[in-house]
Amino acid sequence: MAALDSLSLFTGLGLSEQKARETLKNTVLSAQLREAATQAQQTLGSSIDKATGTLLYGLASRLRDPRRLSFLVSYITSRKIHTETQLSAALEYVRSHPLDPINTEDFEQECGVGVVVTPEQIEEAVEAAINRHRAKLLVERYHFSMGLLMGEARAALKWADGKMIKHEVDMQVLHLLGPKTETDLEKKPKVAKAQPEETDQRTAKDVVENGEAVVQTLSLMEQLRGEALKFHKPGENYKTPGYVTTPHTMDLLKQHLDITGGQVRTRFPPEPNGILHIGHAKAINFNFGYAKANNGICFLRFDDTNPEKEEANLPLGAPAWLLILSHCPPGYTPYKVTYASDYFDQLYAWAVELIRRDQAYVCHQRGEELKGHNPLPSPWRDRPIEESLLLFEAMRKGKFAEGEATLRMKLVMEDGKMDPVAYRVKYTPHHRTGDTWCIYPTYDYTHCLCDSIEHITHSLCTKEFQARRSSYFWLCNALDVYCPVQWEYGRLNLHYAVVSKRKILQLVAAGAVRDWDDPRLFTLTALRRRGFPPEAINNFCARVGVTVAQTTMEPHLLEACVRDVLNDTAPRAMAVLEPLQVVITNFPATKALDIQVPNFPADETKGFHQVPFGSTVFIERMDFKEEPEPGYKRLAWGQPVGLRHTGYVIELQHVVKGPSGCVESLKVTCRRADAGEKPKAFIHWVSQPLTCEIRLYERLFQHKNPEDPAEVPGGFLSDLNPASLQVVEAALVDCSVALAKPFDKFQFERLGYFSVDPDSNQGQLVFNRTVTLKEDPGKV
Repeated sequence: MAALDSLSLFTGLGLSEQKARETLKNTVLSAQLREAATQAQQTLGSSIDKATGTLLYGLASRLRDPRRLSFLVSYITSRKIHTETQLSAALEYVRSHPLDPINTEDFEQECGVGVVVTPEQIEEAVEAAINRHRAKLLVERYHFSMGLLMGEARAALKWADGKMIKHEVDMQVLHLLGPKTETDLEKKPKVAKAQPEETDQRTAKDVVENGEAVVQTLSLMEQLRGEALKFHKPGENYKTPGYVTTPHTMDLLKQHLDITGGQVRTRFPPEPNGILHIGHAKAINFNFGYAKANNGICFLRFDDTNPEKEEANLPLGAPAWLLILSHCPPGYTPYKVTYASDYFDQLYAWAVELIRRDQAYVCHQRGEELKGHNPLPSPWRDRPIEESLLLFEAMRKGKFAEGEATLRMKLVMEDGKMDPVAYRVKYTPHHRTGDTWCIYPTYDYTHCLCDSIEHITHSLCTKEFQARRSSYFWLCNALDVYCPVQWEYGRLNLHYAVVSKRKILQLVAAGAVRDWDDPRLFTLTALRRRGFPPEAINNFCARVGVTVAQTTMEPHLLEACVRDVLNDTAPRAMAVLEPLQVVITNFPATKALDIQVPNFPADETKGFHQVPFGSTVFIERMDFKEEPEPGYKRLAWGQPVGLRHTGYVIELQHVVKGPSGCVESLKVTCRRADAGEKPKAFIHWVSQPLTCEIRLYERLFQHKNPEDPAEVPGGFLSDLNPASLQVVEAALVDCSVALAKPFDKFQFERLGYFSVDPDSNQGQLVFNRTVTLKEDPGKV
C-alpha cells in the first residue's frame, strides 16, 4: 500500500507513471521527494500544479544536503522560487554555504527572489538580440538558429521566464519574416567545411524543451567544453559536493598539480573481455571527448582484476582496444593503454598498509553468508592487526582454498553494504600475469586506486556506480593518497533491446541469435556487422548528450543517424530481392550496352560505375501488376515505366505464366525516354547479375521493454520477434559490387542500405540490410 500511495503522490506532481515507478526504485530520491511533496501539500493542499511538481522533483533529485529540504520547499510553495533558473541558483547557494544559519537576505538576492521581469523588458531584450543578427536573420530566415536569440535575451534577463522569452522570439521573428514559405520548410543544406579534419567545430542546433532553450550539438565538444558541465577544475576537487577532505588533502592536491600541470585526465575502463554495446559508445565519447575538449588526456585502462572472466575466446589486448578506437571520433586517441594488472604490486602493498592502519581485516565468511540486504556482521572484524597481516600473507602464498578467506575493508557503503571485499583467492591463471598471483583485488578496491595512480582528475562513471562513491573517497583517504573525483552520468539504453552480457548469453544458448555479433543485437561488434558506421554511432551519442538521468532512446533515432552518414558515404548499386524476368523484344543492340551509373546521383563528381544493360533484365516482382489498384504507378497494362539510368522506357506486350498460373516472365518493348510521354515512374533493374544472399533484419523483440515483467510477464525470451530475420537466398545484384569486401557498404536503390557480411566468400556475396531508406512509421 505504501508503494501505491507513493505512486499516486508522485503522479500527482505531474510525473508519468513510468517515471514515478523509476523514482520508487531509488530509495533515497523517493524518500526525499515524498517528504517534499507532503510538506508542499500542507501549504498548497492535495492538488499541486505540474510546474510546482517539476520544481519539487528537481529539488529532491539534486539536493545533496537533506537539512535544506524544508527550507527550499517553503520557497517553492510560496512561489518565491518559481523557475528552474531560480532553483538551480538556490541549490548552488546551499551547496556553497553549508554552515548554519543561512543568510536569507543574501540567499534571496542570489536566487532572484522578488525580482520581477516585465513583458516590456523581455520585448526590449529580444528586440536587441534580433537587431544584432538582423542581416543574417533576413538571409537565413527560419534556418537561422533561434536558440541564439533566446540565449542572448536570457543572458540579459537572468530571471526571466524561458517560455515568455521563447514566445516573444517567435512573435518578433514572425513579424519580421512573415509566415514560413516552402523554402523555409526545406531541410537546411549541409555546408562543406574549410577544415573537415576539425570535427569539433560543428554548428549547434537549437531545440526548445519546456520553454527553456537547450543546445543540442552534432558533436559533444560544445557540451564538454566550458560551463555546460559543472565539473571541478583540476586541483579543486574539494569544491565538489560530497567530496571528503582530510588534513592531508591540500598537500596531496598540490603534489597532484605538480605532476599533471593542471591537465584534465580521464579514463575509459572496460573489461578486457567486455562485450561493448551502445552504452559503451556513449562512455567512449564522454571520457575521450571531455579530455579532448579541455586539452587533456584519456587513458584506456582495462579492468582485468578477475582472471575467470578473461576467456580466450573473447577479444583481449590489442584487438579489444582497436575495436574501441574504431568507434572513437577522429582525434580520440588514448594517451596510454593500461591494465589494472599493471598495478598489482602497488595494490598489494596498499592492502598491507590498509591492514596496518586497522582499516581492513581477513574474514572467513563464505560468499553465500555475505549475500542479501542484511548479512550478519563478520565475527572477525576486530581481529588483531598482526593476525590479519599473517593471514593475508598466507592468502598470498596460496594457503587458503577459494572462498575460505577474503580481505574486507572497514566501511559501510551508500547502499548499506558493509565491509566490501578488497581481495579474494582465485587459482585461475591470469591472461597477463600467469600464476604470479593467486589473490586478486576487487573492483571496489581497484577502481579508485588505479585512478589515483594515473592521477585521473574526473572519474566518469554511469549512475549505478553512485553507491560506490563513498568507498571511492574513503579508500583513497584511508591510505592518504591523491583522491580523484567520481562523477556519475545516466546510462544510455535502447528500447526493443537487451545489452546485459548474461542475457545475451541466454539468447545465444537458446539459438535466438547466432553470437555476440548477430546484427540484431546492439553490441558494437553486432552494429559493425550490420553496417552501422562508427561516425553514426558517435553522432547519435552526441545528439543524446550527457544527462544525469538514465536515457532510453528509440532505435529509429540511431537509425536516422546511420542514414545521414551512409547517404553521403555509401555508393549506389542496384539489387532485386524478388526477381521477375523481363525480355525486351526490340532491344536496340545486338549485345549488351554499357550503362554509366553515378555512384552518388546527387553529386556526380564522386564518379561512376558501369553496369551491363541487355535484352533480358530482372525487376522486382512487386514492380508489376496485371490488375493494379488505383494510384499504382509502376508497370501494368497500358502503363509503361522507365528503367533507371538507361534512358529507356519499357511497355508491356505479353505476360508469360506457368502451369500454376503464376507469372514467370514478361515480354516488353522499349523506346527512348525522350521519344514520347514521360512515364509515371522509374524502377531499378539488373542485367547479367550476380546471385547473392541478402539478410533482412527487423527488431529482435516485440515490446519496447522486453525485460520489464509488467510488459512481458513471460520474460524477454518469450518476447522474440519471429520475423526478426528474413533470408533471401537468391537475390540478384548488379556486377559493380563483384569485388566488394566484408563491411563495404552500399545503397541498393529503392531498397535500403546494405553491408557485406563476413560470411561472404568467392562463390557468393552475403549482404546485411543495415537500415531501410526511410523510417518505417509503424516503428516509431
